[in-house]
Amino acid sequence: MLDYAGLQALAAVVSEGSFERAARKLHVTPSAVSQRVKQLEERVGQVLVLRGTPCTGTDAGRRLCVHVEQVALLENELRRANPALMPDHEAPAPAVKLAVNADSLSTWFMEAMHAYTAGGNELLDIRIDDQEHTAQRLRDGEVLAAVTATGTAIAGCNTWPLGTMRYVAAASPAFVARHFANGATAEALADAPLMAFDRKDRLQDQWLQQHGLALPRRPPPRHFLPSNFAYVQACELGMGWGMHPTVLIASQLAEGTLVDFAPGLAVDVPMYWAHPRSAQAGLERLTRCVMEAARRWLGENA
Repeated sequence: MLDYAGLQALAAVVSEGSFERAARKLHVTPSAVSQRVKQLEERVGQVLVLRGTPCTGTDAGRRLCVHVEQVALLENELRRANPALMPDHEAPAPAVKLAVNADSLSTWFMEAMHAYTAGGNELLDIRIDDQEHTAQRLRDGEVLAAVTATGTAIAGCNTWPLGTMRYVAAASPAFVARHFANGATAEALADAPLMAFDRKDRLQDQWLQQHGLALPRRPPPRHFLPSNFAYVQACELGMGWGMHPTVLIASQLAEGTLVDFAPGLAVDVPMYWAHPRSAQAGLERLTRCVMEAARRWLGENA
């Protein structure tokens, strides 16, 4: 049997980033936290925490943290369903760590979060990452579930298709008139500033290459703006062009503040929901909320 006092100390150190903050969270002394983690490491025979600023979990440490989160979810559900069996009303609400791409978080995933939190006391800890990278956070044990564009099997995980997010290349009418007066040619696109969310965002480059619009050794100039709504506003103001999910800019397209300057060249990105098989029971209600929201927003494939 694992030492759950040690596991809770480990999880607190990894989530808080230091033994001192973990001690405050657990209402014990830092030396008590250190002793519990040390005893757990001796019991499992390997290092679980990399001491530093901040402290981080090793691969094994992160996986044990995921186990702790799963147990907390199961105990919380048992407590809600059988209050007489587990009457500890002071037990903290469990936190569920999720990795979600920014476009999903700004649109359909908000509905899933609302439905989930309205039906229970669980807390959500959201990590934003590119849809091509959220699966890695799941593999590394940083999160308990993820919205991802990775359709290939993830070891030890269940994966469900959610539907597709359709992206179009859009910019303001003034930007299109200034930069694409003779059409969105490869030469024009090589000179026109593009908007990127961050340095992991390769969707614009993938779109250019997919449609033969990327010139060798001439990457377009680009702005980096890691905020979905600011990204849309920047394109409306004429700072650059970008790939936008149609569910996010439907009103801008209808009002004409943004225009699809390459009609017929949309990109459909399949989205998936994934979590460890061992977390199936604890995440059943969240999975249901995610699937229902995706079905309403992302179409028949959800």
